[in-house]
Amino acid sequence: MEFTYRCLIIDDESPAHKALASHIAKFDDLEHSGSAFSGMEALKMLNENKYDIIFLDINMPVISGVELMELQPNRPLTIVTTAYSDFALSAYQNDAIDYLMKPISFEKFSKAIEKAKIYFSGNNAKKETTSRGKVLSHRVNGQMTDIPLSDIIYIESLGNYMKLYNSKHNLPIIIYGSLASISAEIDCTDFLQVHRSYIVNVSKISAVTFKSLTMCNNEIIPVGRKYQILLDSFFK
Repeated sequence: MEFTYRCLIIDDESPAHKALASHIAKFDDLEHSGSAFSGMEALKMLNENKYDIIFLDINMPVISGVELMELQPNRPLTIVTTAYSDFALSAYQNDAIDYLMKPISFEKFSKAIEKAKIYFSGNNAKKETTSRGKVLSHRVNGQMTDIPLSDIIYIESLGNYMKLYNSKHNLPIIIYGSLASISAEIDCTDFLQVHRSYIVNVSKISAVTFKSLTMCNNEIIPVGRKYQILLDSFFK
């Protein structure tokens, strides 16, 4: 049975939804699985449902398309659909698959879908070989080590390195990499970025306040202003 890609359209204008839905309907292996008319609505839907491809507008009230990408680094494959050319660099820096200018022709839409399918196949193959068993495989003290995701309390960015605070050890594990790169590896709904420097395991949160989280090891983690919206959406 052929795989069907679940698609979410995120745009604050109804005509854009109709145009994209029409293009999606022409593909047997694409399914229009949801429509969000704001960034807030999109965050809620992304937290509650699984999608393979999202079509994301840039200019939306409250949460723009770029801000949504920054809030959701581990989101589905993203094709930006916009009337503005100014944000292409930001979109690609946030791993957008393609950047389509409105009005979007079926030819350009089709090429973007082919890019997404190629990326999806390669990315899934990588996840099957590197993330099996919900572990992170990283070099620690010169040796490759599997770190169970369930043991991680939170991850702190240190420039080109990260500290992994582990419930099994008193001292943090230091590994090479960035929060953006590890978000793709984690691929798990138990983890949430709450600050530009912190990703937390939500199952290890003991208390939530407006500007901070208390973790199970009694450490206080700050919550960034723009990430507060994501945190609120997660716990609704």
